[in-house]
Amino acid sequence: MERYIFGVRSNIHIIDLSQTVPLLHQALVKVRQTTAEGGRILFVGTKRQATDPIAVAAKRCAQYYVNHRWLGGTLTNWQTVSKSIARLRETTDLVAQGSGTGLTKKELLNLTRERDRLDLSLGGIANMGGLPSLMFVVDTIKEAIAIREARKLGIPVLAVVDTNCDPDEVNFPIPANDDAARAIQLYCELIADAALDGLADSQVARGVDIGASEAPVEAALPSEEAGEAEAADAGQA
Repeated sequence: MERYIFGVRSNIHIIDLSQTVPLLHQALVKVRQTTAEGGRILFVGTKRQATDPIAVAAKRCAQYYVNHRWLGGTLTNWQTVSKSIARLRETTDLVAQGSGTGLTKKELLNLTRERDRLDLSLGGIANMGGLPSLMFVVDTIKEAIAIREARKLGIPVLAVVDTNCDPDEVNFPIPANDDAARAIQLYCELIADAALDGLADSQVARGVDIGASEAPVEAALPSEEAGEAEAADAGQA
């Protein structure tokens, strides 16, 4: 990461934001292109600070996510994972029916626990229907297994790379702070906005009148003060 570091102050590495901005733009263009072509994006971030932003952003742009724990083989052993997803749907239906299934309270309790366990790990990819076209990762060190699986399958990876990461492991590195909660939220929101733009382009290409939509999606621009604070968080690691 040396080439992306502006300098060191008080033992804190300062990332060169003049390089971050164009690289972030390239990543956003790739995201927009992927969704415009009908591709699927998988958001991955299991660290505590990323759990909620990852899920919220992925849901907002109708994509998929893993924010609890990456199960080894999630991509490389998709057939087995698909069986677990089928089991998740089965248990969800049984729990929803409740006593109408004829099961005892203890059996329903065990089913509920199994459903919750499966939903925690697979709920975000339950409707993905196949391998993603692109993966967005927060913290390449913690998600090293996910990145290796994606690279093995030829799935492009764009990721936030901090000063302790190896940018050569991903296709679209974004040199930035991957620890600050506000910074992570900013990255996730930008990726989600780009994905929504791509989806809108796809609809326009198919002749869909976006203006006629009952609830058209419009990206909310952050305030100037919030943008300055988030930029300061993104530049420090």
